[in-house]
Amino acid sequence: MSIKQALMSPTAGMSQVPGSSGWSQLRQQARALEGQTESYFHQYSQFATVSNIPPKATEEERKIEASIEETLETRENLLSQLSRLLDSESTLTSSALKQNHLSRHREILLDHKREFIRLKSAISDARQRANLLSTVRTDIQTYRASNPGDAEADYMLEERNRIDRSHNVADGVLSQAYAINESFGVQRETLAGVNRRIVGAASQIPGVNSLIGRIGAKKKRDGIILGSFIAFCMLMLLWFM
Repeated sequence: MSIKQALMSPTAGMSQVPGSSGWSQLRQQARALEGQTESYFHQYSQFATVSNIPPKATEEERKIEASIEETLETRENLLSQLSRLLDSESTLTSSALKQNHLSRHREILLDHKREFIRLKSAISDARQRANLLSTVRTDIQTYRASNPGDAEADYMLEERNRIDRSHNVADGVLSQAYAINESFGVQRETLAGVNRRIVGAASQIPGVNSLIGRIGAKKKRDGIILGSFIAFCMLMLLWFM
């Protein structure tokens, strides 16, 4: 039994079912078919992303595509029944709410039809690209097989291009190294100039040299005191051990 027959068969006796119950059953089927369509789309989209897409549609691909088409057709029939059922009702409040539900189902159906067209186009484009690449590779292999001398020349040319690219990369690295070395030289000159200016300024200010000397002597004295204290502590530690 097909999808259409399986899902539409409960509605065959809809004229004998109260309007509220008939509407609920049809909406339940519509929602179930919407979820089924999403599941089919997930399976169908996989055919556009396979690494080695076959030149022609497989049996599985044709089966899923037919299922999607049948499901969309069934949903159209369901919405037509919902529309007729809605037209037969007289309650304004209930009809307004159901009209909103029906409009939403129609929007989802339209979106799914557009998505189906997009997926079919994507699979077709992927198949055409794969066939084109396969044809080009076959032509190249055929040409090389019939012209072994040209094939060897092409190989040597490719090898030379690879070597040239390697040389270009090496030249770029060397250029960067030279630029960095030159930058370091400029920085050394700048620091040396700053140092000379500081020394010159210090020599021109009275008492600065003696102050710098006292600071250096104090640091040296502090270093000697600290070193002596550490040595004393180490001796005492060794003594008590």
